[in-house]
Amino acid sequence: MKNFLDKFKLKNKKSVILGGLGLLGSSITEALLSAGSEVLILDADKRKGKNVKKFFNSSKVKFLFFDTSELDTIDKKINKIINNYSPHIFINCSYPATKDWYKSTYKENTLKIMRRNTDIHLNSYAWTSSCVARIMKRKKIEGTIILLGSIYGSLGQKMSIYKNTKMSENMNYPLIKGGIINHVKQLASYYGKYNIRVNAVSPGGIKGHIKGSKLKQNKIFIKNYSDNTPLCRLGDADEVASAVLFLSSNASSYITGINFLVDGGWSSI
Repeated sequence: MKNFLDKFKLKNKKSVILGGLGLLGSSITEALLSAGSEVLILDADKRKGKNVKKFFNSSKVKFLFFDTSELDTIDKKINKIINNYSPHIFINCSYPATKDWYKSTYKENTLKIMRRNTDIHLNSYAWTSSCVARIMKRKKIEGTIILLGSIYGSLGQKMSIYKNTKMSENMNYPLIKGGIINHVKQLASYYGKYNIRVNAVSPGGIKGHIKGSKLKQNKIFIKNYSDNTPLCRLGDADEVASAVLFLSSNASSYITGINFLVDGGWSSI
């Protein structure tokens, strides 16, 4: 009898995780390490990066400072790292944003805010993954690329979940995540013949702090969101990481070009 659990193991596999120290990134890093992968984290958080081996209690994890907002040099940097490290798995779960990201509402948004955030988020995702795929093809690596999308990359935001909170809609976020999801499909279509798989993982609402702040999510927002979700709750970062692990492994060897929703059923109703 076949041991199907072996398909989930990542022994002798090398992974690069861009944004591997964030809320989702930390859980994804732990998931891949637990499956036996060697992990190189690229992140702008130097403080966490200095103690990365202690933080993850593993000798198989390394850290390099990487700022995705530095677009003028991102091409040269990512090419050098991927050429030297030659990963089998590349994951981008970074969340680059400007300090005025909170103004991305229809009421306060400006062309400058939209352009800059699209540049550092959507364009950095598209360009780094394209560079990685190109190197995987040249080195004949049968690799896997996973980019983080969102339910709001394929659905409009439900305004009622912000009722009686100080939270509001975000014009720029769906634009960015929708672009990432369609980029994944195009990349998968082109690189499939080289045995390079490309997929998106799109979470729904995840428990944690508010983007750009250490504040936790509003309790009213949590109730409003949960009331509109079949599983009646927000998701956990580990639940997203489990989906990423599946798509990173041979257990998903015939899956490419999909948008894998981890949303508690939000998109089904």
